[in-house]
Amino acid sequence: MIGALGSRIGHGETAASIVDVRGEIERLRRERNAVILAHYYQEPEIQDLADHVGDSLALARKAQAAEADVIVFCGVHFMAETAKILNPGRTVVLPDLDAGCSLADSCPPDEFREFVEARPDHKVVSYVNTSAAVKALSDVICTSSNAKEVIASIPEDQPIIFGPDKHLGRYLVEQTGREMTLWPGTCMVHVLFSERKIRELKLRHPDAEVLAHPECEQRVLALADHVGSTTSLINRAAESPAPEFIVATEPGVIHQMQRLAPDKTFMRAPGEGSPDGACEACGECPHMRLNTVEKLYLCLRDLSPEIQLDEKTRLSALAPIERMLELG
Repeated sequence: MIGALGSRIGHGETAASIVDVRGEIERLRRERNAVILAHYYQEPEIQDLADHVGDSLALARKAQAAEADVIVFCGVHFMAETAKILNPGRTVVLPDLDAGCSLADSCPPDEFREFVEARPDHKVVSYVNTSAAVKALSDVICTSSNAKEVIASIPEDQPIIFGPDKHLGRYLVEQTGREMTLWPGTCMVHVLFSERKIRELKLRHPDAEVLAHPECEQRVLALADHVGSTTSLINRAAESPAPEFIVATEPGVIHQMQRLAPDKTFMRAPGEGSPDGACEACGECPHMRLNTVEKLYLCLRDLSPEIQLDEKTRLSALAPIERMLELG
């Protein structure tokens, strides 16, 4: 529930000094001329406060088109970096600077540079879930929404490096027929879904469709009725005649699914450790969940933590992001 912040705010605040966090966020949004962007994986309270909610591609486009003085990015660090790359003259803040990404962390820039330099004839397609330094080593960026189109834009005789998610990369090899050299990274959330537990859940709910993000392991994708980006999964949930769904991605997307299809039932895909069906914490990204409504208020109030990038890295990362956005 969104209510009084009280002493949890810190910095000397008292229960009497802040009464309504939603009201304070609205006031600061106006005073700062700020826009709030939130990823689908954020807590429902944050999604409901945002000006725009979307996946990485949609939010990159919103960041590119932003006219606000301040961009508050409720997501993880690489997303806020992307907004700063596209908006160097604007203040970009992230509610919690520790909101990182296991997939981005699995691709250290120095190691990736060596990987790329060892294959000088390859074009580098990097997933948006990477640091600005890795983007700067890339020829074009993609998201799970547009990866097929990005790959199709590269001549068929051109060798490709794809990183950092090996499961998404393998899925794209299957879908496009293009051989690619894959960086061996993974997402800590999407590799935890259990094929065995999903099968058991499906037996108990035979009319349920399985929706899965392509960052999942191949054996999980093999069970899916629909594989796609977060936006694609949400749209499928709204458009499908199925009454129930087993959702194999970060469960923050279920908030939007329920909003669009309130009469349907959505179940979290279980991990191997969940004893009976899907557990409350299964599939939750601990980095995404570091952002809270209280931290959103504080970063609007203090314009901190602010994302800073050196100009050389920013410009090097800007070119492959713009190539992605030019593809439409």
